[in-house]
Amino acid sequence: MSARRNLLVVLFLLVLLHVYIGLRLMPALGLDLAGVLAGGAFLLLSTALVPVGLLSSSLRRRRWSERLAWIGLLAMGLFSSLLVLTFLRDLVLLPAALLGFASAELTYYSALAVPLLTLLVTFVGFVNARRVARVVKVDVPIEGLPPALHGYSIAQISDIHVGPTIKRPYLNAIVNRVNALGADAIAVTGDLVDGSVQRLSLHTQPLARLSAPDGAFFVTGNHEYYSGAEEWILELRRLGLTVLLNQHVVRERGGAALMIAGVADYSAHHFNPAHRSDPQLAAAGAPPDVAVKILLAHQPRSATAAAAAGFDLQLSGHTHGGQFFPWNLFVPLQQPFVAGLHRVRRLWVYTSRGTGYWGPPKRFGAPSEITLVRLVAA
Repeated sequence: MSARRNLLVVLFLLVLLHVYIGLRLMPALGLDLAGVLAGGAFLLLSTALVPVGLLSSSLRRRRWSERLAWIGLLAMGLFSSLLVLTFLRDLVLLPAALLGFASAELTYYSALAVPLLTLLVTFVGFVNARRVARVVKVDVPIEGLPPALHGYSIAQISDIHVGPTIKRPYLNAIVNRVNALGADAIAVTGDLVDGSVQRLSLHTQPLARLSAPDGAFFVTGNHEYYSGAEEWILELRRLGLTVLLNQHVVRERGGAALMIAGVADYSAHHFNPAHRSDPQLAAAGAPPDVAVKILLAHQPRSATAAAAAGFDLQLSGHTHGGQFFPWNLFVPLQQPFVAGLHRVRRLWVYTSRGTGYWGPPKRFGAPSEITLVRLVAA
């Protein structure tokens, strides 16, 4: 009953927001009857398709379900930009009217600019989202780093979200690019999937080809818990990845020891109490001579606990860098960092913008990335 009520609330809000867009743009454009009918039909269609996008990962598999998911998710991205630009237009027009600068020309051309900019942003965002993520190289200075570990590299991929629109060919291209980097280790920092093992196992098969001398590691993200985390943990182990659930491994180079640890997602205990994220537990039992301690943690907000546990570097994702404007402005409400390299006391935290995307196939102002993290002497 609660889920049904929530759906009705979402639908009601969608209707109101589409009405707001129509009332703010269509009269200003001076449309004739045919134009008003076309605009109204578009807004009605958008109101119907956005919920399809929201529910795309749970659509039953039918011959038409994949196409419907694509249409619904594209509608989500289009509506998001249309709404934001309509609101920004009002923010410009209101002070202009108060200061006496408003004119019929400003009202008309600003209304015309909104759908045109929406189409442009959606097109550019689609191209950015669907291309193979670029490689971002990051050097992390570590105090007291042994010479044998200078240049040690980890290829990080995160937030791929294999699901309604990200399939095997997309992941295959990512795996090819990661393997070509020749990193010492590979880290997959959560939110790999949006769907069950039964539905997506064919599309995650390329992960079996990930290859690095010290191994490929995985930690759970929040979306794994929406998709059956226990089943995915078993599947990823079958594919050859080392799943770190509040655990660590130790690797050596020239007699110098390095620890790679991983925690379950920050919110995992809400789904499975046994998976409560615990950096202290992840580091427990490490040899005393470990020179560098690295933590894989899906959400950047694990950083405070990671710093207290004595880690030198945390690799995270989750934020997507905001994915597209203006959602990057809301990330700091939940996370300490949006993207890039930051410091919490003596702990370095690198937050990836993500290697895929969630929901709408759209990235604007937050390019996807495959990160090559390299340890260097401070």
